[in-house]
Amino acid sequence: MLSVIIPTYNAEKYLERFFQSLIENLKKCDVKSEIIVIDSSSTDNTVKLAKEFKALVYVIPKKEFDHGGTRSYAAKIAAGDILIFFTQDALLFDELSLSNLISHFQDRDVGAVYGRQICYKNTNPFGRHLRLFNYPEEFLVKEYKDKSKYGIKTAFMSNSFCGYRKTALDKIGYFKESLIMGEDTYAGALLLKAGYKIVYEPKAIVFHSHNYTVFEEFRRYFDIGVFHNSERWLLEEFGSAQGEGKRYIKSELNFLIKNRLYKYLPEYIVRNLLKYTGYKLGINYKILPKFLIKKFSMHKGWWNKKDE
Repeated sequence: MLSVIIPTYNAEKYLERFFQSLIENLKKCDVKSEIIVIDSSSTDNTVKLAKEFKALVYVIPKKEFDHGGTRSYAAKIAAGDILIFFTQDALLFDELSLSNLISHFQDRDVGAVYGRQICYKNTNPFGRHLRLFNYPEEFLVKEYKDKSKYGIKTAFMSNSFCGYRKTALDKIGYFKESLIMGEDTYAGALLLKAGYKIVYEPKAIVFHSHNYTVFEEFRRYFDIGVFHNSERWLLEEFGSAQGEGKRYIKSELNFLIKNRLYKYLPEYIVRNLLKYTGYKLGINYKILPKFLIKKFSMHKGWWNKKDE
């Protein structure tokens, strides 16, 4: 059985198109399925829409949402042996994307499979390059032994479109609670250590992208630094993120030049300086005053919960 899980908050503008594409995909999968929505007390018509599409809806207080804990809660109540997680702003590309993803679970050694993300039409060059860099066209299978080749990227996955074997998640204790972000990478690392494979299937595709400003990028990378500080074992186990960062900066520059996007080169410099600064500040957040930490962070609500 297949359980599709979507955490939501004020997702009304996304859900109709999302559910229509999901239902078409589920027909192609030809397996028994359920749709679970965990809603953080939306103030729009999210809950009403989800129920209209026959989803099982569980409403939680907004302040109780936790990136890892909420997903663990959904996974434990799900009836499926394969769990598919989406974010509310993802949209399936075609009617075969879901079946292409779940086909890999026929291999009992596969613990998780994540799909490819492509950009919405209005995405800026930096958002476009990010998707091309993280989600290439080449199929990939990753195992623990590959950490010498891929480093921290070995554990990379994405919550926007990712499937897990429930027994594998249960074996690693599901998702860790109280992480500022990165619960998917954390779970991926534990799955690899437990002997499971992670598959990247580029024929399983969703639209998903962001147009982050330079300051939003700063805040995002600050939070990545906080995550890496709190889970230092990930870097010790798989390797520093700095090597991957250098590769990304070089790739982004080549992307801009190849596409003759020369007017974005000044922004490229500023953007990457701010990302590096944000990450370094996040890694060392414990020496910063609290008012600056909340100002720098993208996930400000996480700090409020941490202070309780």
